Amino acid sequence: MDRQVNVLIASALLALGIIAFMLFRVWGDLLTAMEQWVPLYLLPAIAFCTAGWFMRGARYRSILHGLEIRVGLTFSTACVLISQTVNLIIPARLGDLVRVFILKHENLCGYPTGISSLVIERFFDVLTVAILGLVALPFVLGVPSWVYPVIVLPLAICGAFVIVLLALGKAQSKNRILSIAFSMIHEMRKASLTPGAILGLSGLSVAIWATDVFTTVSIAAMFQAEISFSVILLAVVVGNLVKAVPLTPGGIGTYEAAVAVILVLSGTAPATATLIAITDHLVKNVITAAGGILSIRLLGGWVVDAIRDAFRRKGETGA
Repeated sequence: MDRQVNVLIASALLALGIIAFMLFRVWGDLLTAMEQWVPLYLLPAIAFCTAGWFMRGARYRSILHGLEIRVGLTFSTACVLISQTVNLIIPARLGDLVRVFILKHENLCGYPTGISSLVIERFFDVLTVAILGLVALPFVLGVPSWVYPVIVLPLAICGAFVIVLLALGKAQSKNRILSIAFSMIHEMRKASLTPGAILGLSGLSVAIWATDVFTTVSIAAMFQAEISFSVILLAVVVGNLVKAVPLTPGGIGTYEAAVAVILVLSGTAPATATLIAITDHLVKNVITAAGGILSIRLLGGWVVDAIRDAFRRKGETGA
């Protein structure tokens, strides 16, 4: 347990250090940038972000239906919110495991199928974000060279994932571990690569990330920053792809830094870019946490035990 606590403390300090460094660099200009803010734009930002979570719930419900698990929109949205709330506290995306334990607790599926649902969700998230980044690149001038591999590498990983599903989707084995693995690949292929699943899940994924981008657009408008939509789109894409590397809880610090860098390179004043990046992530995380707390109350106190169990199980695996 001491090792787990040390990891939590180290990752939290890293996140705080990145944010503190960002603020320190532009401290003298922060007050000037804040004087221009228009709080009214916070309302559409909250509305877009909230709508995005219900869309995530709808997509996760669709994924579960593809795995022959029938749940309602409220339950699927609650599962997503709880797992993402835990990810804000614990690094290495440990919150994802909580969702698996919730499904198991409700006798909806076993652990392998629960993990399959997470893999499908992550696949469509990464694929959609990377494609949106690829679309934005031609419209943004002065993009640094390191951005290209950040976008291309996830696309290559997604392509390799599809190849694996197609190649091994019908494979079988008498070995117990391989049998479970092949079974997961089979159900992931069935739930994600049929024409209906591709169209439905892709459409929902684009809508989800559109709400995320429009949230950032509203935050930028709040500080009266004149930034093109393509620049904000690229900033959100890079921020989320960098955030996918689980260095800090919820990508706090790494997301803000990546978003601010893209905005500054595109001509936004450093202080304004820093405020937009920090406020954007703060709004999204506060809504996530609020939704997660409400979801725990909705599903019941046993969810806290599931979170504790997930943390303990992860620690044992690491050991």
